Amino acid sequence: MTLQWTFVATFLYIEIGVIIVLLLPFISPYRWQKIFRSRIVASFSTYSHIYFNVLIGILCLLFLDACREVRKYDAPTQTVDLKHNPDSENLAHMKLFRAQRNIYISGFALFLWFVIRRLITLISQHAQLQAECEASQKQAKSTLDAAKKLMEEKDNTSNKKKEEEEKQTGIEDVGLEKKVAIELEDLKNELKEKDEKLARTLKDLQAVKSQAEGTNIEYDRLLKEHTVLQKRLEAYEQDGDKKTN
Repeated sequence: MTLQWTFVATFLYIEIGVIIVLLLPFISPYRWQKIFRSRIVASFSTYSHIYFNVLIGILCLLFLDACREVRKYDAPTQTVDLKHNPDSENLAHMKLFRAQRNIYISGFALFLWFVIRRLITLISQHAQLQAECEASQKQAKSTLDAAKKLMEEKDNTSNKKKEEEEKQTGIEDVGLEKKVAIELEDLKNELKEKDEKLARTLKDLQAVKSQAEGTNIEYDRLLKEHTVLQKRLEAYEQDGDKKTN
């Protein structure tokens, strides 16, 4: 394996390791968000779009080069009769196998690079929605406590006023009850708005969780396919080595 393909294979293994670490269940999105916002990561993220595009360009060039080699080494096996020359046939098949291997390596590396970026984006969105949900819950709780406190104060005030103003006319009592009723209605409307905002936040969080679960399932499937392909590649390499010997 040449230097460039050794680099691509190493990069592919690193990508698989990064994805496994990102999918660990005991590391919460909030903790990942803190890591992403750390000084070390922030120093690299300044030019992250440049690194991302450069690596995509390199992987695309290597993938196209592997496709060119497949076409190059596949043509002689189809147009020239190599049955009477076993050495040439084995050499042609070995080069074709290596070119096909390079396609799989570069293709998977390119695909997992997009998967890593998508996972990081989803984790950041998940952490942000979780923080907003917690803030909304605290705000709703504080609003409810304030409303309860206000209602208790109003009840105490109204009771005191009723005791002090028992001799006053019923018109004044009716006016006070209307005022308290209006204030309570305003508080109920405010609580309703907070509950609706909290429900929307929880719904968005559930959608992000569902999307993350779908991504995990897709990654498991791709990892299984990669394992099968890796076993096939090892088998082909062993067959190629045996034929070469």
